[in-house]
Amino acid sequence: MFTGIVTDIGNVRAIAADGDTRLEITTTFDTSAIAIGASICCSGACLTVIDKGSEWFAAMVSAETLSKTTLSDWQVGTPVNLERALRMGDELGGHIVSGHVDGVGTLDASETEGDSTRMIFEAPSDLIRFIAPKGSITIDGVSLTVNDVTDNTFGINVIPHTQEATTLGALSVGGTVNLEIDMLARYVARLQDTST
Repeated sequence: MFTGIVTDIGNVRAIAADGDTRLEITTTFDTSAIAIGASICCSGACLTVIDKGSEWFAAMVSAETLSKTTLSDWQVGTPVNLERALRMGDELGGHIVSGHVDGVGTLDASETEGDSTRMIFEAPSDLIRFIAPKGSITIDGVSLTVNDVTDNTFGINVIPHTQEATTLGALSVGGTVNLEIDMLARYVARLQDTST
């Protein structure tokens, strides 16, 4: 489990496809304190550490994960939002995030609004019903509050700190992002579906 509070921006340093895909990602985390088998949220996708070295760790990515996320577009040098798994007693500053990507969204528009940046994303049609104004959403591993929702888009505001501390500040119109809907919305919808 994660909170959607990014604590490092790493970069893809190596990609090797042999059956599944091995990714190596740089980090400023103290890798000596990261256990093999630990989970790290990588731009919204929960990945398992299978190898590590000084200032980097490696994870294997299945074809299923590649097909459901933006990870299939990653190249050497791609910046990656990183968050270590939540530990008991940690501050829950964002919201409960599983690291299970629900779909890929696209940045439709971006404009300055005060000191913040207003971003409008298009979401897959099967996900938009789970997104509610003033609800939470995870975009590339970042916990954010939804401002408004239309038929197939939703809007958020990104403050300057979040622009600098995550990859969202460099996102261009047309860019794709990993989306994870709020866990509570998922389970409420499931209960409604099974009760009808």
